[in-house]
Amino acid sequence: MTLRLSIPWREARAPVLQRRHGGGGSKAVPVASAGRSRASGKTRRREEAGLKRANFGDGPGLPTLLLLPQLLILLFFFFIPSLRALMQSVLLSDPFGTNVQFVWFDNFKALLASSDYRQSIAVTFWFTLAQNVLTLGSALVLAFATDRIVRGRSAYRTIILLPYAIAPAIAGILWAFLFNPAVGPLAQVLHSFGVAWDPNLNPTDALILVTLAASWKHICYDYIFLVVGLLAVPVSLMEAAAVDGAGPIRRFVSIALPMLGPTIFFLTVMNFIYGFFETFAIIDAVTKGGPAGATNILVYKVFVDGFVNLDLGSSAAQSVLLMSFALICTLLQFRYFDRKVNYGV
Repeated sequence: MTLRLSIPWREARAPVLQRRHGGGGSKAVPVASAGRSRASGKTRRREEAGLKRANFGDGPGLPTLLLLPQLLILLFFFFIPSLRALMQSVLLSDPFGTNVQFVWFDNFKALLASSDYRQSIAVTFWFTLAQNVLTLGSALVLAFATDRIVRGRSAYRTIILLPYAIAPAIAGILWAFLFNPAVGPLAQVLHSFGVAWDPNLNPTDALILVTLAASWKHICYDYIFLVVGLLAVPVSLMEAAAVDGAGPIRRFVSIALPMLGPTIFFLTVMNFIYGFFETFAIIDAVTKGGPAGATNILVYKVFVDGFVNLDLGSSAAQSVLLMSFALICTLLQFRYFDRKVNYGV
């Protein structure tokens, strides 16, 4: 026996219910086709997953128009320069470009056989690794301290984010002044403790100085992402751990830090890219690659050989190798570290 129930004034919008009587009682179910049920189920699952469908019309005109500014920027500032550098890397020319010879891979062979270039690779590796560890570690400590501050949290965040508004060259000049062996206040403090600090003559001191300057400039970037990541940690888990007797540091290390895995992995990749490409201004303002090439990282060597020594073929080959090194490091991080990151909550 089947009984149909309907509401007259809502019949246009409400589904018609069908009451079925059986041995276990009665149950009201909507009357709809199987196809519409499956479609509505898919729609509900899509909405539950947080996905939204955007409709830009039938033709590709509007999406293309919206993407056109970014595509033009990529074309003129990435693809064309990259293609030009790749072409220049297999050429040998004079500084004025009047005599050009095709030399195949001789520029790359000369670079890999050069002791100065191999030293630059080693300096870049250690500088980028030290900057990454120092930046990420400091940002984690500051983000942890943000959760412990009750009063003045906005002022605390503002002070930490101030270095991000400073130009890299200005940041380099500031650190060069603070640690100047003649007039720098922090250098005088080191001298008072018996430390013979002189980045103008000591290669180790110079490398430490540029690492500190680059890390200080980039801590703000990591801090922003880590603070936002901490806000996504469920409060119920932290409160349950506190009830069980876990202290603040134990809760941060055992609960918050594993949940920050995707954020930390992303920041590690971005810090490596920053160390490879975006520290040119700091090196130029603080040490200019010296002393004795101790801070002559790859991106600065590209500039010196290309725009100072006017060796265009070697400079183009170095830029191609630098891009290759950055790509290899990124792929290795995704290959060996991404699988250890837990993306579940």
